[in-house]
Amino acid sequence: MGSVEQLIATRNEIQAASVAVPTVAHLSVARKLMEAGIDVLIEKPLAPSLAEADELVRVANSHGRIAQVGHLERFNPAVRATAPLITQPMFFEVHRLSVFTPRSLDIDVVLDLMIHDLDIVLSFVNSPVKEIRAVGLPILSGKVDIANVRMEFDSGCVANFTASRVSTERVRKLRFFQPGQYISIDYSRQDVLVFSVGQDGVPSANPQISVTKPPVTSEEPLQAELRSFLSAVRTRSEPEAPLGEGRRALGVALDVLAAIREHGKKVNLDKLAIPR
Repeated sequence: MGSVEQLIATRNEIQAASVAVPTVAHLSVARKLMEAGIDVLIEKPLAPSLAEADELVRVANSHGRIAQVGHLERFNPAVRATAPLITQPMFFEVHRLSVFTPRSLDIDVVLDLMIHDLDIVLSFVNSPVKEIRAVGLPILSGKVDIANVRMEFDSGCVANFTASRVSTERVRKLRFFQPGQYISIDYSRQDVLVFSVGQDGVPSANPQISVTKPPVTSEEPLQAELRSFLSAVRTRSEPEAPLGEGRRALGVALDVLAAIREHGKKVNLDKLAIPR
């Protein structure tokens, strides 16, 4: 298949498609598909701007299309096992580190990697963002390759994010505290540990704290994502990762980039290249 037009020409055979082109082409490609009556799974980030994200939402609604954003970690079994445990998260510490590859250099590390964790924390906290402080640097590319963010929510929750694509190791971990509990997620191992005060479980070094390990059924997140999307297509139901929530994560990611730009100006990092 050489082009979107050729794909659309086989409309009788194609009911759904995955849009995995560069971010700047998401709108043009997905719009053509949706206008032709094809449901779409659009890779993250949803779009390079909120205006284009809003246009994707509008096109999907006006043409009655099932449209899902590819926030893959939502389908990680460890994340799914953690969601029912959420009560009142108050502090997050998140690390997503990767070795450098020439992949996805059209966008910076916030939109490439950190957006996964922004999406998960936003869904766990379910509160508007109040304040963002951030720093980021280009290291091996012309865009930000490493970033650190401190985010405060209206609920009082605080989250620290670190994302790097110039690390010597691969780390995918999210940890958070809520009243009486500390919960640790390892995305890569698909593993969850819950440390609780005054609850049943395996005793830890501190007899007042017990450790439990919620059951997690190992599964490839990409396979789970595709199955979920196709189920929504078949049943004409709301997808698990709707475009509106992809738009929300994108909006926060762009706010992070704005905070990085502002910090760069303050400390005279005039060579910092961040998409505007």
